[in-house]
Amino acid sequence: MTKLQYSFSETSSSKSANVVDAAMAYETRYALDQEDAASAGAADGDYDNDEPLIPPRVSRGDIIYVTTQLAVMVDTGISLATALESIIEQTDNRTLRKVLTNIKDAVESGEDFSRALDRHPKHFSKTYVALVRASEATGTMGEMLDRIALYLRKELETRQKIRAALAYPTVMIVLTFAVTIFLLTYVMPKFAPVFERKKEALPKTTRVMMKVSDTLVDHWAICLIGLTATVGGTVAGMRTPTGRRARDWMKINLPIIGPLFRKVTISRSISTLGTMVASGVSVLDALQLSSEVAGNSYYEAVWQKALHKVTSGSQIHETLAGNPLFPPMLVQMIRSGEETGQLGNVLGRVSAYYDNEVESSVKTTTSLIEPIMIAIMGTVVGGIGMSIMLPIFSLSRMHG
Repeated sequence: MTKLQYSFSETSSSKSANVVDAAMAYETRYALDQEDAASAGAADGDYDNDEPLIPPRVSRGDIIYVTTQLAVMVDTGISLATALESIIEQTDNRTLRKVLTNIKDAVESGEDFSRALDRHPKHFSKTYVALVRASEATGTMGEMLDRIALYLRKELETRQKIRAALAYPTVMIVLTFAVTIFLLTYVMPKFAPVFERKKEALPKTTRVMMKVSDTLVDHWAICLIGLTATVGGTVAGMRTPTGRRARDWMKINLPIIGPLFRKVTISRSISTLGTMVASGVSVLDALQLSSEVAGNSYYEAVWQKALHKVTSGSQIHETLAGNPLFPPMLVQMIRSGEETGQLGNVLGRVSAYYDNEVESSVKTTTSLIEPIMIAIMGTVVGGIGMSIMLPIFSLSRMHG
């Protein structure tokens, strides 16, 4: 893997040095991953000449890495085209290399960097493009890229925290379902001949379980088709506007996980709004992008309403005031920022506060979900197990 070396003069600003220090940990981890991928590719054959059947995907981590490297190089005086060329030489991901090459060619032909990025919406979001466009107008490209990298890193960390919180209940649900199917389709049929002789003496729960077991064993194809159709129909329904609103309502109103999703949604929107306003993006554009990144139709509607109100001359806090989706403290902070002309700084502090709140909520939610899932799994599996074992004990006493 080609290694890129930087040479800094003694007159380099301390800010550039800080940017490099902040990037080193992520750069090192990414470099090791890239070397491992290159080694694996070389082991399978000629990596450079053989085109893979499935092009590698560009992850969020890849975009963060590119942005961090661009921030370092541009901030130290390297031209954007040269910086892109250097990153392309280091990149082993074919898809990412192709995207960056396209952007570099556009920049070298005189096109704005933001316009070149806008051609790849799958990899560079509207927020990313808007921030770069603002930096082009103010001449602060290096600083802005560093801010974008920080914003993307925080967003990625939040996603990872949510996935970690939901991983345990997901695994427990899958295990519970698998164990239940195993007991009903394999274990229960083994005892069915014994239970059939004394069917009138069996507990009601056992008779019910036997009927369910017989249905699964004798009509497994119909059950499988029905399950597939149910899952497919649910997924398709969730993609409709009505289904999405139902899903979003459940996310923010369910007990235990509802407060977590509320904080995550607010944190994402406030972080975007604060970053955009502090970077010189107009409030109207910032509100539009905050609505798009909210990830919840109910919050999107509120931000869209705020956008229309601001367009008419109102302030943001006037729209949010009294809305149950936004805590009064948050509304008061936004009001203070608007009245003092420090909205960007205030939103930055609020965003940091909600980042801490999300982390705390993840820990709390996980600690509450674990015993609940254990109890549910114990109840389901234990209930089936007792339905099998109780008749055996009863028959043993009768014969004894």
